[in-house]
Amino acid sequence: MTAALFPGLHAELLALLRALAPADWERPTLAGSWRVRDVVAHLLDGDLRKLSAQRDGHRLAPPGAALASDAGLLQWLNELNADWVRAAGRLSPAVLIDLLAVTGPAVAQMVASLDPFGPAPFPVAWAGESTSLHWMDIGREYTERWHHQQQVRDAVGAPLLNARRWLHPVLAISLRALPHRYREVVAPEGACLAFEIAGGAGGIWSLTRESGRWALGEGPATSVQASVVVAEDDAWRIFFKALSPAEAALRVRIGGDTELAKPFLDVRAVMA
Repeated sequence: MTAALFPGLHAELLALLRALAPADWERPTLAGSWRVRDVVAHLLDGDLRKLSAQRDGHRLAPPGAALASDAGLLQWLNELNADWVRAAGRLSPAVLIDLLAVTGPAVAQMVASLDPFGPAPFPVAWAGESTSLHWMDIGREYTERWHHQQQVRDAVGAPLLNARRWLHPVLAISLRALPHRYREVVAPEGACLAFEIAGGAGGIWSLTRESGRWALGEGPATSVQASVVVAEDDAWRIFFKALSPAEAALRVRIGGDTELAKPFLDVRAVMA
């Protein structure tokens, strides 16, 4: 469960932002065309939307047919994000920090109050879920806040949040995208892949074909047709689009059936 990590993660964010020099706010990041200030503005937007929708029951105007497909949903989300980032250009770094100092604790308080096994208001689409429980939705929100803070840290040369306390939950939640990524991969019943994320925050997982579906498991498997070994710092960059499949192929060690392992190279724990 990741709800207990929100206050500490937010404290790390505020300490980081308060130490930035003016020039740091204009540095490019791993988030496409977004600068540091744009990523920070997006984090504020995430807090405000979460509080408005889930705590207060506020709903945006229906997007019509946009939610009928993953592509439509992604386009709609990208437009929402871009609209906010453009508007947030009017805000100074100091104002962004002041607002985050209010919204961060409010989000932490809200997620801590939720029944982890109650129904979440929104499904985690990148994991292929049509409905989700709160613990998974909270985990998605945690990975969102962690990886955007990581983008800022990477951009300004600050220490990355790769300690096991922070990174292991990100990896464990993100790997839940694997069954969805493999949904169209055909393999015999019982086929199994092993995934090792090397490093202090890593671990070993497996993906097994069971009853015509792929099932994610934690721990070593006894017999596998393919194996993937990747360093923890490369793993999160794959999951959050900081490495292309071609770049990932140079950093991942694959054993056994190469074709069966290849889909891992572009697994995403975000809408993409």
